[in-house]
Amino acid sequence: MLDLAVIIVSWKVRDLVVQAIRTLRDDLKTSGLTAEVWLVDNASNDGTVEAVSAAFPEVKIIASDENLGFVRGNNAALRAIGFGGASVDLPKAVYLLNPDTITTPGATRALFDAVMRDPQVGLVGARLSYEDGSFQHGAFGFPGLRQLWVEFFPTPGRLIEGRFNGRYPRRLYEQSEPFPVDFVLGATMMLRREAVERTGMFDEEFFMYCEEIDWAWRIHRAGFRVMSVPLAHVIHLAGKSTGQMRPQSALHLWTSRLRLSKKHQPAWKNWLARRLIAVGMRRKRRALEPLTPETAPLAESYDQIVRLAAQKE
Repeated sequence: MLDLAVIIVSWKVRDLVVQAIRTLRDDLKTSGLTAEVWLVDNASNDGTVEAVSAAFPEVKIIASDENLGFVRGNNAALRAIGFGGASVDLPKAVYLLNPDTITTPGATRALFDAVMRDPQVGLVGARLSYEDGSFQHGAFGFPGLRQLWVEFFPTPGRLIEGRFNGRYPRRLYEQSEPFPVDFVLGATMMLRREAVERTGMFDEEFFMYCEEIDWAWRIHRAGFRVMSVPLAHVIHLAGKSTGQMRPQSALHLWTSRLRLSKKHQPAWKNWLARRLIAVGMRRKRRALEPLTPETAPLAESYDQIVRLAAQKE
């Protein structure tokens, strides 16, 4: 039985993908794990498929002729591996890894050991840092009304960086032992086979954003725990793909936030969340005035989000 299947989904980040696979491959060579790597390319048309094929002929490539997004792209690879079907020859774990990552030595093995050590652990994520070595939050509490308040209204810094805003203390990341969290950032998600089998895959109603939160919520409800693993260090370059289309990204993000709230929050909290989002987006829209050709597309995205939040369900 294969220990690990790694899935990377890319869109127009050829050089980053090559770097991500190279550092992952180097780490896997010394990990003692049997592993295969899958790349799903979302119609990048930037030479990604050709570059990866030439540099890493062992990588299994799914070259999509359309942009499937992060969710459908990962699901396509999971199905190709055998999940969701009758296959019994499944890897012990699957590792969803962003293309804008650099794997440091020992990270992959540390994640694998953490997810396999206890059958009640279904999902783990790495300790993340930015390219300059500075700290990056890699795990969070499930979003609620307090996080929405922080998003839209003035909030003291100590609350922004604390549990009020779903952040875990940095001292937890500085220890050697894994610690329990609500969800881990989608940049590094390693899942135990049984957790995938019991909960399914990503919900394809989420094109991008919040999909990892939704899956973690379902994993918790299925009786598994989610952990952050400080010994597994991965550098996350953060937002290189999505940063190319800010107005569209904003619309995708808040459409997903609205869907997540409706799916997982009680009716009264969902109602209040939608009102906060509508008010907050109007504030963001006003802050763009007077509009310029550069800011007008973002303003239109904010207007669309307000309309979505105000819709009757």
